[in-house]
Amino acid sequence: MTIQGATIRVLVADDSAVYRTLIATNLSSKSGVEVIGIASNAYDAQEKIRELQPDVLILDVEMPKMTGIELTKKLMASTPLPIILISSANINVFDALQAGAVDFVKKPDSTHPVSPGDFVEELAGKIKIASVAKVSMHLSARPADPKNTAAPSNAAISPSLHAVSSVSDILGNAFKDCSDAVCNSTIIALGASTGGTEATYEVLRKLPAKIPPILIVQHMPIVFTKLYAERLDRLCAMNVKEAQDNDVVVPGQVYIAPGDRQMRLVHIGGVYRLQCRGTEKVSGHCPSVDALFESVAKESSKKNVGIIMTGMGKDGASGLLEMRNKGAYTIGESQESCVVYGMPMVAQNIGAVMVQATNKEIPSILMKHLNTLG
Repeated sequence: MTIQGATIRVLVADDSAVYRTLIATNLSSKSGVEVIGIASNAYDAQEKIRELQPDVLILDVEMPKMTGIELTKKLMASTPLPIILISSANINVFDALQAGAVDFVKKPDSTHPVSPGDFVEELAGKIKIASVAKVSMHLSARPADPKNTAAPSNAAISPSLHAVSSVSDILGNAFKDCSDAVCNSTIIALGASTGGTEATYEVLRKLPAKIPPILIVQHMPIVFTKLYAERLDRLCAMNVKEAQDNDVVVPGQVYIAPGDRQMRLVHIGGVYRLQCRGTEKVSGHCPSVDALFESVAKESSKKNVGIIMTGMGKDGASGLLEMRNKGAYTIGESQESCVVYGMPMVAQNIGAVMVQATNKEIPSILMKHLNTLG
């Protein structure tokens, strides 16, 4: 972990000479960032990592001979370091995040053009976050697709709160479905940022198909939110989709906020719907966790649940407090499992969090709470 205030030493690896030059030249002008080397392919990057020992690696996903994903897996299994990916609209970027990369930045393209200045500005911000992120040796495999296998969905697991650490012993088992009463009386809202793609998956993958609706804001660029939803839909028992404006909120469905719109809950005509409108930033983000949480606190009188997970900054903290003040049950990811203990820490400090737990423990705590509502 880089000491805050120190210069962050960066290695840039991209097979495109245009992007190598663009990134290296522009990053060198950013305060607190020093580009100590460039690499034209993954093998070159491996050598220069050993030689230069950078604090952060900027890594292109799509490179010949060895991809950025393959290199990420090699590095995180042997010599972990913070990695920021540079990716076009490619679902494979999530494989690298699964392998332990901290975050990614979308390459500009004709569909969603971004100025070189804005691209590098976003990259510089993520470099600073990555430099203080928690990374460790990381080897994991995806479980079988629950929609295509006979998972033990009727196995009831409800450990007590004082024994939630035992949840690590029951991974691979599924929780029993929620009752109709619980599914129709509760809305679950979840927010995450850096490190959140995998942390959120850790929560969702243990939950049953029959569950209250789950509304999620994950700080992520447009296009990737749809790819992320499609990925989760294949890997989780419930249905997952990128939210659309005017969607009716129904049990058994997970809604991912689109990457370029604020997502809010509204109550119209006796039903709950989603408004995916507006590109203004709330708490510095679009989509914003605060915007979602505040709307749930305002619009819904149900027995709601708010969950805030890993990420830099404070987005979601004040909204979670509003939810708690309106009677919601609130959970914060603990420092132990956070890639960046920022958003949950702020929420904890202002009294918004009722229970703290690792991302592996949160499913059992959530299900125990839902079982008490039934």
